[in-house]
Amino acid sequence: MLRAIAGVLALVVTSAPAQTYPEKTVTMIAPFSAGGSVDLVARAVAQQMGELWKQPVIVSNRPGASGNIGVEAAVRAAPDGYTLLIGTTALSSSVTLFPKLPFDPQRDLAPVSLVVTMPNVLVVHPSLPAKSIKELLALAKAHPKTLNSGSAGVGSSNHLALVLFNMLSNAGIGHVPYKGAAPAVADVMGGHVSMTFAPIAAVVPMIKAGRLRALGVTAAARTALFPEIPTIAEGGVAGYDAAGWNGLFLPRAASRELVMRINATLKDSLSSPRLKDVLVKAGADAVGNTPEEFAKFFQSEIVKWSKVVTTAGIKAD
Repeated sequence: MLRAIAGVLALVVTSAPAQTYPEKTVTMIAPFSAGGSVDLVARAVAQQMGELWKQPVIVSNRPGASGNIGVEAAVRAAPDGYTLLIGTTALSSSVTLFPKLPFDPQRDLAPVSLVVTMPNVLVVHPSLPAKSIKELLALAKAHPKTLNSGSAGVGSSNHLALVLFNMLSNAGIGHVPYKGAAPAVADVMGGHVSMTFAPIAAVVPMIKAGRLRALGVTAAARTALFPEIPTIAEGGVAGYDAAGWNGLFLPRAASRELVMRINATLKDSLSSPRLKDVLVKAGADAVGNTPEEFAKFFQSEIVKWSKVVTTAGIKAD
């Protein structure tokens, strides 16, 4: 009897915080630099969630080490729901790329929901003499080891997009890692690197203004935002498909009730017409699913990209 009473009391104590959550500011860690697609999605979602909760949700950019600095900060945070993580495709390859990581994404993070999927888009400086994927491939093969592609870091979605591109086309394009998509895009515009497989959200204004030339999107289908841009597979790289994603995580020890409370708020946020409009204009497709569905998706991404990393022999810097 005493054990039963103690169990009930423990349940009340552990569930009470989730019932009243949040009672103060919530921090959402974005593991890449400000100005990139992860930052854009994080800030749009954080604003909407904060309005629903009537508590501030602030975005904390923690770039570096291909997103691992921000992820580790989230893993080590208290599992009380006041630290959230916007994870990215980079998490799918981190275990393979960084065997000595002080954390394991599957072991140490609790999936809440897939937030958005979005294609990357291969963009080049307008001065590059290539106006299509086929012309880019011809240029790469005519001038070996002269083209390079910027990314948000080793293992990021735009790095993996490049690796898959090279694997399927034998283009031999070099890799230049940055601490986020924004500085990579800036250096393409500045002519310091040839190209980047940028998250489409990071380059919409530049494409429309003619400051970058888009050659192809990385997903299996064209994007409604730029229906005139062919997929990379259509452009001549058969079988190519490398869409990026952002998902919401908590530290693993977070309670089930807390996970579901945050999941519900995120889904409500993603159904907001205003947030949907922001995401659509950024080339992102809102998702919002169950923790179990997201966990299954995350596992499939780990299998997919770990195979690419292993086959290509990618090593972390």
